[in-house]
Amino acid sequence: MVNEGPNQEERDDTPAPESALQADPSVSIHPSVSINPSVSVHPSSSAHPSALAQPSGLAHSSSSGPDLSVIKVSRRRWAVVLVFSCYSMCNAFQWIQYGSINNIFMHFYGVSAFAIDWLSMCYMLTYIPLLLPVAWLLEKFGLRTIALTGSALNCLGAWVKLGSLKPHLFPVTVVGQVICSVAQVFILGMPSRIASVWFGANEVSTACSVAVFGNQLGIAIGFLVPPVLVPNVEDRDKLAYHISIMFYIIGGVATLLLILVFIVFKEKPKYPPSRAQSLSYALTSPDASYLGSIAQLFKNLNFVLLVITYGLNAGAFYALSTLLNRMVIWHYPGEEVNAGRIGLTIVIAGMLGAVISGIWLDRSKTYNFFMTGYLPLGFEFAAELTYPESEGISSGLLNISAQVFGIIFTISQGQIIDNYGTKPGNIFLCLFLTLGAALTAFIKPDLRRQKANKETPENKLQEEEEESNTSKVPTAVSEDHL
Repeated sequence: MVNEGPNQEERDDTPAPESALQADPSVSIHPSVSINPSVSVHPSSSAHPSALAQPSGLAHSSSSGPDLSVIKVSRRRWAVVLVFSCYSMCNAFQWIQYGSINNIFMHFYGVSAFAIDWLSMCYMLTYIPLLLPVAWLLEKFGLRTIALTGSALNCLGAWVKLGSLKPHLFPVTVVGQVICSVAQVFILGMPSRIASVWFGANEVSTACSVAVFGNQLGIAIGFLVPPVLVPNVEDRDKLAYHISIMFYIIGGVATLLLILVFIVFKEKPKYPPSRAQSLSYALTSPDASYLGSIAQLFKNLNFVLLVITYGLNAGAFYALSTLLNRMVIWHYPGEEVNAGRIGLTIVIAGMLGAVISGIWLDRSKTYNFFMTGYLPLGFEFAAELTYPESEGISSGLLNISAQVFGIIFTISQGQIIDNYGTKPGNIFLCLFLTLGAALTAFIKPDLRRQKANKETPENKLQEEEEESNTSKVPTAVSEDHL
């Protein structure tokens, strides 16, 4: 029985047990095993049971890669996910810091509400064309390179904004925000990938929730802090001083987090943390078609439905977050602080739901969704439905859907508010949220990755000595199992 729980920690002073089967050319597959031609194997962090017997897919463990003969979780895993969560939080704060005090920045820069809205929507717009190149870079260069790039861009954007502390320098703040929006492309698709590469089978949903938790916490802080740091005063010189304090704080935090990413982040653990991840390393093919993987995903009806429902739900949240200040000020002028508290309440509720549902999923594997709690669940559900395709691609496509719907909803609801008031604008969002909830009911829970992690009579592993807490990877599957 393989123990993949938190107690299965890496021990630096304990040598890895010698395996009876090594991932080398001597590994053979029983000739009677037949392969379904519909099985698609691409670079990913998981592998479908029906793909285990692909002779061409069994890659050999290299000197630079993980030891495929041992399954063990690393003590570093929680540090990695927490550091990621923190710099994701910093980036999310910068997304909403303008929208949460929309009217104040309108006054300072002398621009329209729609111009300030675009400081939030540029995050959504930038993501759409850059997702596929960044997802390819993730597959090509791995987690550490993508993490360093995203954190560095986030830090650069934060410092660029310090050059926009004059009313006529609105274009400079736009440049800084666009740089931060590019950083976001290197961040949003990471949670499910980090969870699968670093965490055991009974921890992935919790880990994904923790990774997404940082993004939601950043939005919550972005609602709460800017109205406190930047009061609504008429004097633009005083406004510039208060805005500079906010910009300096976020620049310092972003710099510290860049240093931590450089120190803490590693490409992958020494040993694969789960059976599915081990098989993923073995089945990785450098010649796999990237575009073919995307095409394969859109042949999966359950995944297509998830893309639509996720986009409707997350897009509505993006629109609500961007326009909340305008809606509150419409009815209660001068209540920027309370508008921030309302936004904080919305996000905190979703954060609690995300963490609780992530823990619940690790135990029950049942997928139910609600508002911001939908984010980590959507990523994990996509990984299950699209197994063995890359989590980076599946989560990226979910995020593209969210950005597209977010832009549409933000512009549409903003126009409705300006012309008809806040109530029709909220009814507009509610109609699409209802549609998303209805479509979710049609998604079948085809949990492919979980099937790969289950032991079967044909691939049960022998237990190692208790003090080693390690196990061997299955290398053969019978025809009956396939």
